[in-house]
Amino acid sequence: MNTYIYIGIAIIIALLSTRLMKLIKLPNVTGYLLTGILVGPYVLGLFFNGFKFNSADIAASNIGQIVNNLGFISEIALAFIAFTIGSSFNIKSIKKVGKKVLSITFFEAFGACLFVFLFLMIAHFIYGAINKGSVNQISWPLILTLAAISCATAPAATLLVIKQYKAKGPVTETLLPVVALDDAVALILFSVLFSIAKTIETGNGVINLYEMLAKPVIEIVLSLAIGAVLGFLISLLFNLFKSRANRMGLCIFALFLNLGLSILFKQDFMGNFDLSSLLMCMVTGAILINFRKDSILTFNRIDEITPPIFMLFFILSGANLDLTVFASDNNIILLIIALTYVISRVIGKYCGSLFGATITKAEPEVKKYLGLTLIPQAGVAIGLATSASKSLSSTDSSLGTLIIATILTSTIIYELVGPAVTKFALSKAKEIELPSRK
Repeated sequence: MNTYIYIGIAIIIALLSTRLMKLIKLPNVTGYLLTGILVGPYVLGLFFNGFKFNSADIAASNIGQIVNNLGFISEIALAFIAFTIGSSFNIKSIKKVGKKVLSITFFEAFGACLFVFLFLMIAHFIYGAINKGSVNQISWPLILTLAAISCATAPAATLLVIKQYKAKGPVTETLLPVVALDDAVALILFSVLFSIAKTIETGNGVINLYEMLAKPVIEIVLSLAIGAVLGFLISLLFNLFKSRANRMGLCIFALFLNLGLSILFKQDFMGNFDLSSLLMCMVTGAILINFRKDSILTFNRIDEITPPIFMLFFILSGANLDLTVFASDNNIILLIIALTYVISRVIGKYCGSLFGATITKAEPEVKKYLGLTLIPQAGVAIGLATSASKSLSSTDSSLGTLIIATILTSTIIYELVGPAVTKFALSKAKEIELPSRK
């Protein structure tokens, strides 16, 4: 099978899956992920490698090589996601929503990060005590990476419920800006914590203050600076190009340049800095939206062309889920990590939003029900897991595999349960009217 036929088959199956998802009232992203699993190397790929169910043979199969070669699509999709998130950093909009939303966003994101860290830390010590002398698979790099990823919330599933039931009220009004700002907080925390995680993973037990503290700070500052410079550059170039098509071209130029520079800085002659392309693209979007009032038209145009890219991104994310993990000796540890992650993140989101709503004296409905609407997690979380896996592959491929398997497993759980819980919370808050049973 060649690459073009494979992409075509994957897209048509994904599109057909949305009809099924509509019937069972689940978001499209769930269908895309399941499609990726079905057409990926670990299911469809078995037909091309003599049904040998092991990672090495599956990766070397025809489908495995195609999926691996399409990895650049995930990087492009992530750039667009981060760029769009940056557009939510409109200073006027932030001032309008006020301190309440900013406080709730910070505390619910930080709450998830803190609780996931604490619960996995406890699991780390329990696992170490039970399995003395063996490698502790619940490692500190794993804990830090998953804690950072836990901040992210998927707005798509939540917005789907709001639009479907035409929800209105204080919970809905607070929820919309919170989910918009939430992923930006996740990107920033991920940049910090994952830098520390990489240092621990590659440090060989030697404490290097430059690698542990100074280098991550330099990488974050450089990422912010480059993203800002490109944001200013394209905002100036908007004066030369008036059509939305040309302006969209400028934005795509900036995103690809961000991706290229993030790779360039990894070279030894550039200092071997692992810049965050996600942070760079987010800042580019934030600068553009604040310095060009008319850029909202360009962002709207970009939103029109990105759905097929995002579809492929989710398909590839599902295809990259290493199902051999579930059949290996690691299946129990994966289940423990995934369940710990799922439960602790929900607790953290709820407690964090409750605390933020309480200190800002939000409405009682917001205090009680907002946290329940923040359960879904998909795009950005999968993107961060993919980014982490690629970055760690040179040192420990098993760690990257464990991170992706955990996030994709939890994503499927969240996307199955999240919309129903959101619907329940909004109905309890009396912001949607459910049809009465006769």
